[in-house]
Amino acid sequence: MLKEIRIENLALIESLHVVLAGGLTVFTGETGAGKSIILQAIALLTGGRASSSWIRTGASQAIVEALFDCPKSLILRRELQEMGVEVADELLIKRLFSVDGKSRFYLNGGLATSRLIQSVSEHLVSVASQHDHQQLLNARYHLDFIDMVGELWPERERVSALFDQWSAVRNELDSLKKREMEKEQRRDFLSYQCREIEVASIEIGEDARLASDRMRLKSSADLQKVGQKCYRQLLNASESLALARKDIEAMSALDPEVSPLASGVVEQSFLVEEYTGQVRDYINQLPNDEAALDEIAARITLLQQLKRKYGEDLAEILAYAEKARFELQELEQMDEKIAKLSECCRSLEHDLVDVADALSTARGKVAETLCAAIKEELRQLSFEQAEFQALFKDAERRSLDSMTKTGWDRCEFMFSANPGEPVKPLVKIASGGELSRVMLALKCLLAKQDSVETVIFDEIDSGIGGKAAESVARKIKELARHHQVVCITHLPQIAACGTSHFLVEKHLAAGRTATSISQLGHDARQGEIARMLDGDSVSSQTLAFAAELIGRNQ
Repeated sequence: MLKEIRIENLALIESLHVVLAGGLTVFTGETGAGKSIILQAIALLTGGRASSSWIRTGASQAIVEALFDCPKSLILRRELQEMGVEVADELLIKRLFSVDGKSRFYLNGGLATSRLIQSVSEHLVSVASQHDHQQLLNARYHLDFIDMVGELWPERERVSALFDQWSAVRNELDSLKKREMEKEQRRDFLSYQCREIEVASIEIGEDARLASDRMRLKSSADLQKVGQKCYRQLLNASESLALARKDIEAMSALDPEVSPLASGVVEQSFLVEEYTGQVRDYINQLPNDEAALDEIAARITLLQQLKRKYGEDLAEILAYAEKARFELQELEQMDEKIAKLSECCRSLEHDLVDVADALSTARGKVAETLCAAIKEELRQLSFEQAEFQALFKDAERRSLDSMTKTGWDRCEFMFSANPGEPVKPLVKIASGGELSRVMLALKCLLAKQDSVETVIFDEIDSGIGGKAAESVARKIKELARHHQVVCITHLPQIAACGTSHFLVEKHLAAGRTATSISQLGHDARQGEIARMLDGDSVSSQTLAFAAELIGRNQ
């Protein structure tokens, strides 16, 4: 049960603290006074989107918090324990959001995620608003109502999971079958590429080596000419150094002090002889074969062609060949893989059809029960002979191509408010008042089977008056015997049923507009209900009728 709600700097509210009781609590006030801010605050506390534009002008942040009695729900308590939240008798949810767009949630004083708050809130409060009216007018949501009433979401999620698995396998199978049609052509192409690279017998780095060899061959004649000249000069120097070596050795024999110098001359003499031999060997091995130059040029051309086809360098060419061989192997195994995927797809199809059929059967039973229950609820809401049906479209034309994540079923609610009139799609024939009563009937059914203790109605009475207003008031009052009901209303019949009555007013304070909420005592409540009946023309008769309404509902 929602016990308290506190709001600071939200829209027109500067500061507000409301203590709520069980039973039926009503909020009334002039249009534009700010009644919707209460619903906005609840939406923020249950994880709804926040906007910095909602923060009261001049304030840096808005604060909304609510105190709930913790329900006895074992599911909720288990969720709290799994999230590391200490289970207590009360749950305090707080939200702060600032002008810089930052938003924070707190649960019992500790930081919490929006996902946790949304999960917890589902066990605490249910809101029926104009948004729900729009869902009722959209046929794609009608199946959701059936699954909610029938508590069929686990089965629906199983269908959705199997559908995703089956779709993924089927898409892969279709892709493989398409590739199979092109398999022979692709295999020939890949085989040709692999052979072309394999025959080339590529070695990493050979392109650089070939470029060097080609440069040497092109310069062979010049290298021979210059090399021979260099060789002759070194040979002459070697012969001269040999003579000098003999003389310096003779000097060293006569004077020991010359020995170090003699050693250096001897060493250099031998080095020059070695260099002379190396130059001679280099000249002798210089290629002068034009055929060899042609072979190198042809090899370089081949490698360049392969690079243009398969990669920027030789390593990439070899990597491409490895990838092509792997794809060839996959092509060879494609038949086996297609067979396995086909078997897997058939198995998933079988399971999917089974669970979808079971879900459809369950939905049919729920829809039958739901329609009967809604008709009974509508009868209590002054639709004495209303017809309400759930039409399952194309129920006999089932194929896997028509399957979706929600199963086989396409459902639309059909409605007739008047006896003798055929049922038509709810979206086409329901007036605002009729739609409000249908929504109230659905919410009452959901609330009766739901563990949620607090139900909030935001102008669920839109478009209703007269006898229908009295029947709606009785229905809400009946629901309030088992749940805490908070109702934002403009109907005096509903306001008179409240066990607590709050007035929402807009006024000027220090030159600024502000919204305030006050709980009404007996006399003030009588005056407010009289205003709701006659506006500004309240008379003694109106006051007397307001008193009668209140007394009738005590």
